[in-house]
Amino acid sequence: MGEDTEQLSTEIAATRGNLANHLDELQDKVSPAAIVDRKKAAARDRVGNVRSKVMGSAGGAKDSVTGTVSGAVSGAGGSVSGTASEAAETAKDQFQGSPLAAGVAAFGLGMVIAALVPATRAESRAAVQVKDAVQDHAQPLVEDVKAAAAEVGGQVKDNAAEAVEQVKQTGQDATGRVKDEGTTAVETVRTDTQG
Repeated sequence: MGEDTEQLSTEIAATRGNLANHLDELQDKVSPAAIVDRKKAAARDRVGNVRSKVMGSAGGAKDSVTGTVSGAVSGAGGSVSGTASEAAETAKDQFQGSPLAAGVAAFGLGMVIAALVPATRAESRAAVQVKDAVQDHAQPLVEDVKAAAAEVGGQVKDNAAEAVEQVKQTGQDATGRVKDEGTTAVETVRTDTQG
């Protein structure tokens, strides 16, 4: 009888330990913080993909504008064209991947060149062409960014609602399972002690 009681106590302790481990694992899976972290990581990945799409498109617009500016500057004279082309290459090498810094540097370079050389009719026409080219290339980028931001916002909202529903459902399921397992464990202990 002493060994049976000791054995039952050992089995009860093992069952409690297993039950505690299962509850801890279940809590880790259904923890709202863990679910939110998973959803935030997924949203960050989507934003990173959108950012890389925008940077690629901005690079294409930069090359197009550089070509237009080089064409306009080459009409003004060979030495200015050579200097502008070298400056454009240096700027491209230094600011690749940083479009804001590249834009600021290009603006500054343009101001310096404009201050050194008086404007001609050809330059005025070229400036209008450059302005039109920039507007043509920038408008699709703005629309793409707006659409991507709206899409990401909608997905985050949908994912958050889905996560809340999953947490609620999993919590209800876990409560039922824990209650059933507790009842089964009590019945097993009663049966073992009476038998």
